[in-house]
Amino acid sequence: MKLLITGICGFVGSTLARYLLNAKSGLTIYGLDNLIRQGSELNRSELLKLGIKIFHGDIRIQSDFDTLPDVDWLIDAAANPSVLAGVDGKTSSRQLIEHNLCGTINMLEYCKRHQAGFILISTSRVYSIKPLSEVEVEVSGKSYRLKENAALTQGLTPLGVNEQFSTTPPLSLYGSTKFASEILALEYGKMFNFPVWINRCGVLAGAGQFGRPDQGIFAFWINAYLRRSPLKYIGFGGHGYQVRDALHPRDLIPLLLNQMANTSSQDVPHIINLGGGITHAMSLAEISEWCADRFGWHEVVLSDPHPRQFDIPWMVMDYSMARQIWDWQPQTPLQQILTEIAEHAEKNPDWLQISGALLF
Repeated sequence: MKLLITGICGFVGSTLARYLLNAKSGLTIYGLDNLIRQGSELNRSELLKLGIKIFHGDIRIQSDFDTLPDVDWLIDAAANPSVLAGVDGKTSSRQLIEHNLCGTINMLEYCKRHQAGFILISTSRVYSIKPLSEVEVEVSGKSYRLKENAALTQGLTPLGVNEQFSTTPPLSLYGSTKFASEILALEYGKMFNFPVWINRCGVLAGAGQFGRPDQGIFAFWINAYLRRSPLKYIGFGGHGYQVRDALHPRDLIPLLLNQMANTSSQDVPHIINLGGGITHAMSLAEISEWCADRFGWHEVVLSDPHPRQFDIPWMVMDYSMARQIWDWQPQTPLQQILTEIAEHAEKNPDWLQISGALLF
């Protein structure tokens, strides 16, 4: 089987490539990456050693797909992954749309031409901001949890947000481009007869991630805490109680292999939620406590109690559908993810500079 991974030199793309090679014999992997992300050249070097052929190209440029070999499947791990992209004054809204939507069109045209299956690594941020920001929570220790006995809106369960949650705008420009990409992917697959799977992932985290304050928060926070870099809790009273779940991308491998082996099932939902779930969730304040236990105390400045645009207090993915249909669940415990990030941080003292985090 031949596979193309876009964004292969990023954290998610490179992790999927390495673990897929180990998991499946006879697999040939090609990669496409524009190498604009700081640190991506490190992953490129390691992937080349594994025999993966990497094409330097940009998903926004249709002609960059013309010279790519034909494959059986394309996994899209290329995107601007920040919910603040296009609205933070640091990035262009047009460029975000070109990356996350126009790039998808070029990939789908490539799949149409080669009759290749398409797997989109999508995001939890396709869900509506307003109901997410209004989720009723209460403080438990140093984190938020769903308020006991609160009425839960459609798509919200004690296990988290499921696929029935509202996708009505506003979602953020980032979320809207990913949601539009999902719709286009399903339409292309149906109209041009190639398989499409859409995996809505929560926060993906692990060692070697290019962590920044606006993305890769687990990796950024641990690296910054270790270096005694300035840190602050933003929004929700400035206490750091906001909660996210974490999933290591290598845990996607069994699911991806099953999806690529299933090309004809019409009665299986083609959109599923994936994440660490309620057992792999943690607040920023709890991450700080974990860091203090490992690295020693470092004060977090409580400087801004007001939420930013698109901030939400609690986001955990309910992956019940994936478990029911694909017999999938996360395998890497949260504590192991944190430990692996910390060990990598200790071995790479310049990681914040390499990943460009200190530019933010």
